[in-house]
Amino acid sequence: MSKRFQDKVVIVSGAGSVGSGWGNGRAAAVLFAQEGAQVYGVDRNLAAMEETAARIAEFGGSFTATEADVTDNAAVHTMVADCHNRLGRIDVLVNNVGGSAAGGPVEMSEEVWDAQVDFNLKSVFLTCKHVLPIMEAQGRGAIVNLASTSGIRWTGSAQVAYAACKAGVIQFGRVVAVQYAAKGIRVNTVVPGQMHTPMVEVRLAGQRTGGDVEALIKQRVARIPMGFAGDGRDTANAVLFLASDEARFITGTELVVDGGMSVRCG
Repeated sequence: MSKRFQDKVVIVSGAGSVGSGWGNGRAAAVLFAQEGAQVYGVDRNLAAMEETAARIAEFGGSFTATEADVTDNAAVHTMVADCHNRLGRIDVLVNNVGGSAAGGPVEMSEEVWDAQVDFNLKSVFLTCKHVLPIMEAQGRGAIVNLASTSGIRWTGSAQVAYAACKAGVIQFGRVVAVQYAAKGIRVNTVVPGQMHTPMVEVRLAGQRTGGDVEALIKQRVARIPMGFAGDGRDTANAVLFLASDEARFITGTELVVDGGMSVRCG
């Protein structure tokens, strides 16, 4: 039986993770490889993709790991050209890079604001800038960007730059989807909620609950009507669907993956 992405080339940015477990990018890379894709993983820290590569190697999947900073135009140009030269085409682009910083407009420094915009929004712009001409020449392609429920709702803490950028990612996807629809290229956005990824233990607990991981998890789960937190595999399954031929008539929209959190009142 043919796999859904057999021999297709998929770029996953942020294909590593800050710790062991199912981060969104790692899960996406593994799932695409399981479905037969040649996965080209990108991360600014090559070592962060070692677990991703090991998980894919367990079932003999195809994975190329490349170190690149997707906030740097020259680095993105080189990375995309390398993928195209190595693998011959680019069928899917998954933009997973991002991360939050605490603070509202008064508390946040200008330097942190600028870094957040680069990390969460400029990274999406740059990868699309260099991948879209290749997809247009092919006559088809699918782009899936990852936003956050912070881009559509207050999710429990002031992180104004992250929220603004993730809202920007959503609208960016809508505009590009319309511009490129007639060229056979679909653009959609996955909007994850309070997921339990390695970032919870490694970064967020220190920022929000003084390092108390269990307290942070309790706070996050309390906001979710389904009563548990999803993980990177839930995000990745949504990404996989939107990139697949099953979603051939879907473009310019968002798929929220949050256990009902963003539609709950109070």
